[in-house]
Parts: sequence; C-alpha cells; structure tokens
Amino acid sequence: MSHFLIFGLMLATCSIAFASDPSPLQDFCVADPKSPVLVNGLVCKDPKLVQANDFLFRGLNIMGNTTNAVGSNVTAVNVAQLPGLNTLGISMVRIDFAPMGINAPHTHPRATEILTVIEGRLLVGFVTSNPENRLISKVLEEGDVFVFPEGLIHFQQNIGHGNAVAIAALSSQNPGVITIANAVFGSNPDIPGDILAKAFQVDINVVYQIQSKF
Repeated sequence: MSHFLIFGLMLATCSIAFASDPSPLQDFCVADPKSPVLVNGLVCKDPKLVQANDFLFRGLNIMGNTTNAVGSNVTAVNVAQLPGLNTLGISMVRIDFAPMGINAPHTHPRATEILTVIEGRLLVGFVTSNPENRLISKVLEEGDVFVFPEGLIHFQQNIGHGNAVAIAALSSQNPGVITIANAVFGSNPDIPGDILAKAFQVDINVVYQIQSKF
C-alpha cells in the first residue's frame, strides 16, 4: 500500500510541475474580475450567471496601430479580455507589423507560444538559456508556423515590403510578457546605472542615455 501511495504522490507532483495553468475541474470557470477574493488566477462566476458573451471576443480582424517606436502592435486575447478563458490554459494574440517593424525581444514567463504568419514575411528567433545563448532563427513566409519555448527570449521582425500580420496562441490564460529593453532600462525606479554599465560593458553615460528613452 505504501508503494502505491508514494507512486500516487509522485504522479500528482509531476502533473503539477508540468502544468502552466491550473487544470479545470468543471466544464468552465468564467472569470469574475469583481470578486474581492484573491487566488492564483481568477475566481469563478456563478455558473447560473454565465452567458455566451463570456466566451466571445470580437475585433481580432481589426488592424492594430503600428505608429510607434517599434512599428508593431499586439492585440491580446487573454483572460482579461475573454473571461471564459479562465482555467483553460490558453490565449492568443494578433501581431501587426509596419514595414521593418519589430516585436522587440521579450519573454512570456508562463507560456509557450506558437505563431502563424497570416500576411507578409517575418524574421523570427529565440535565444537558448545560459551558457550557450544560441540564437535559433528563421525567415517565415505566409502560412509558416514557428514555436517559441516557454520563458525564452524571442522576437519577430517584418522584413517584407508591406505590412505583416501574425496570429499566435499561448499555453496560458495569462502568459505575461517581459519586454527586455523596457524591463532593464525602464524599471521604476531605475536600476542603478553602474550595475547596468558593468553588465553591458559600456560607459555609464550610455546607460543614462538609454534610460532616458524609457
């Protein structure tokens, strides 16, 4: 009996370790953002009050505004926009790119991403973890699919002559995003300049100049 108990505990531990989001224990758990209760995720709305609109998001066909410093726009559809995603462990985004626009190097701490090019031509890539720091990169055409493993820094760049569009799915209802430049040079308050100067092996004035842009 003890061996079966230990084996069961091992299986339970493994299932927890491999899950990005909590697994649903009912048909659905529509998020109730008005609940004062704090949990790892969002509290379920009373199933009797759930409506079809809780599972609906409109507007992913609309192009995002790419007139910004990086020339891209991300339209997210996660649990904040679509309450019915709560506990389902999935979300998606639309990414619009102006010519030569980029989705700057970033990471999703809670999700793997699988991206499909709908229109245009993208250069994409991700970097493996220390100490190798290997860049794995590819040029994608319309209809191509590429996957970015969970937690790794990755990017996309429009290398076509016109606008580009991609759709990506992520393995979390709330994958999170850490844009590297914003986090490092735009933290609040600032990371001390001498730390960044030593980390990037540049003059401290270069650090101050970059911080001023964020």
